[in-house]
Amino acid sequence: MIGSARHTPLATRLAGLALLACVATGSAPMSPSNDDQSQLARNQLVEQIEREVRATSQYLGTDRLDPAVIRAMRTVARHRFVPDHLLGDAYGDFPLPIGRGQTISQPYIVAVMSHLLAVGAGDRVYELGTGSGYQAAVLAEMGVEVYGIEIVPDLAVQAARRLAELGYDNVHVRAGDGYLGWPEAAPFDGMIATAAGPEVPPALVEQLAVGGRLVMPLGDEHSNQQLVVITKQANGVLQRRDVLPVRFVPITGESVPH
Repeated sequence: MIGSARHTPLATRLAGLALLACVATGSAPMSPSNDDQSQLARNQLVEQIEREVRATSQYLGTDRLDPAVIRAMRTVARHRFVPDHLLGDAYGDFPLPIGRGQTISQPYIVAVMSHLLAVGAGDRVYELGTGSGYQAAVLAEMGVEVYGIEIVPDLAVQAARRLAELGYDNVHVRAGDGYLGWPEAAPFDGMIATAAGPEVPPALVEQLAVGGRLVMPLGDEHSNQQLVVITKQANGVLQRRDVLPVRFVPITGESVPH
């Protein structure tokens, strides 16, 4: 099923950043019982992300993320996107289950993927696998117009309602097969996929604007996967850059090749 990705950032481990160890030695999750505590928890989370970015800079090609991404990560209330019984873990830098076998992605990965998109205010981004809506909220906080598709209908409804309640009227969510994209809203300045596929979906290539980027994990569910950036050049050629070894759940849907 498509949803917010479950992943294990292997590059993080290679850089000596054992996430559970980090949590146990000073980055413990906080229960967002009030606004001040929630903001403090987000600030601590951003500090953790910035440390991980510096440690994985050889993979990312940078030791700091777009300031707009950092501001969004400090602003979006992640505890609004997790189940009530997991509120105490909302600001840990790890994925969390959101039901139906899906998860909300690790904040480090959300921040990195948002950075790699290289989009900003006024741009349009397509999201394959909206899940809880957290990734969409981060992009929306950056001023991006987001069009997200989630294959699990009840998750799509919940995400749309939650994003609307939080005032993100620049996010549009519907249930469906994300592999086919959202053609009537194309072309998109950027595209992001929160599940792994065996290939770059042809429909997404068609709907990506020239110069736009597609950020997604490529690979089989049971083999190595790479987080890649695909850039569509003026002559139609796709330029690929491998960024991080990762592990995501697979894209599913009737149109996905097997």
